[in-house]
Amino acid sequence: MNNMLEIKGITKTYNAGKPNQIEVLRGIDLTLKRGEVVALTAPSGAGKSTLLHIAGLLDVPDAGTVTIAGQDMTGLGDRRRTAMRRAGVGFIYQFHHLLPEFTALENVVLPQLANAVPQAEAEARAMALLDKVGISRRATHRPAALSGGEQQRVAFCRALANGPGLLLADEPTGNLDPETSDLVFDVLMELVRDEGLSALIATHNHELAAKMDRVVKLDMGQVVPA
Repeated sequence: MNNMLEIKGITKTYNAGKPNQIEVLRGIDLTLKRGEVVALTAPSGAGKSTLLHIAGLLDVPDAGTVTIAGQDMTGLGDRRRTAMRRAGVGFIYQFHHLLPEFTALENVVLPQLANAVPQAEAEARAMALLDKVGISRRATHRPAALSGGEQQRVAFCRALANGPGLLLADEPTGNLDPETSDLVFDVLMELVRDEGLSALIATHNHELAAKMDRVVKLDMGQVVPA
């Protein structure tokens, strides 16, 4: 199986059947090959966050199928979806959402402990990831003591802590100033390539999108020519 992610015929409507219903996705088809990094561009409100949530098993479509690493996720119960998400999917958001009471190292260790990884192994993996993004020296600092760019690098490491095959990112550098955004995005791309991930990364920044393998554009709930 050459594809990491296959999305077919995905539809999603909020408040269905009501006067204020919103048809967010209208028959989305999207394929992501193994090792491919794809930019998802879209105007605000076009449905990119909804699409990412459905692709990452955080939300359920009204119709259509989601296949990850050759396994059809359609109809899975909540427990199975959660297990698949923890093991196979990494998420990065615009805001880092780090746990403020824990150090950078601990923030990267915790997802592994939730997957029953032994403490020593989890700490070694966390330190290796922090070293890859150039902030291992800040491992014992809490988020409040880190810069915005450093916090987001920790969030990258946390997303990859459990070795997912698929990475989904929603404006991962959108909360940073332009200069920091460029630097941190380059770190993300290097990390993704080094880990051999397939990644779908939503961004409004066309310069960042151009650094990826391919650009997919979403508009009015449908994939349109980029």
